Amino acid sequence: MQVEIIIVAIIIFGVMIFTGRLDPNKLFADNEVAFRKIKEDDWDFLVRSKYGDKVSPDVLFVKRIRNAFIVFALALLFLLNKMSLITLAMAIVGGVLMFKLDYWNYRSYYKRHLHTIDNMLPYYLKSLEILIQHYTVPVAIGKSMNDAPEIFKDGLHQMINQINAGDGTIEPYMQFARTYPVRDSMRMMRLLYRLSIGRQERKQEQLMTFSRTISSLQQKARETRYKERLDKMESMTMRMLITTGIGVMGLLLLSVLQMMNF
Repeated sequence: MQVEIIIVAIIIFGVMIFTGRLDPNKLFADNEVAFRKIKEDDWDFLVRSKYGDKVSPDVLFVKRIRNAFIVFALALLFLLNKMSLITLAMAIVGGVLMFKLDYWNYRSYYKRHLHTIDNMLPYYLKSLEILIQHYTVPVAIGKSMNDAPEIFKDGLHQMINQINAGDGTIEPYMQFARTYPVRDSMRMMRLLYRLSIGRQERKQEQLMTFSRTISSLQQKARETRYKERLDKMESMTMRMLITTGIGVMGLLLLSVLQMMNF
């Protein structure tokens, strides 16, 4: 009897959402604290890494909850004639998988684009170096955010907020490096931190070290892009040769068959 009551409640709940009598966004706003307990810590960052500020992470999170509920309800309706604890568990698993699917997709997207981030970071740091010549490191970071690549903005905001809140340790810089775990990001953030706490008379020396390291990273990025272009050209050439070879072999085979029939 309890299972039937649950099913009826789910159907009513689904109809209310479908007809607009129950607004999922308002439901999320009213129960934000409860829903945030199931939201992944890096969800907002992953959404912004793909869309920037164009899409609200909370709106997409509400859609995840709604889609998971729809899958759960449909699974229960589909398994209605075979209702048991096992089928209920299967419906719950289906809802959970649907809920996690978008998160896995965004995380996969971010990992695929780490290579792009790796190539972008040296050029951002170069623009930051120019600002550091005239400002302190925290001020330079703040001024660089408007022109920074979209994917870095969330990490930069978090870093500058921690610094402005009084965190004078290396942790804000290391948090940025952990958020973007690409080539030499840890070393660059350590250099940036040392530059921020260095004495004024040593600033030029530290800035030169920072500049040389950035130039080295830029050179590596250029070499990587050049190698990728060569690999792509070689791959295209091989595909063309293989296609041509298959075509020639096909023509020869047809010619032999025609001569044999003749």
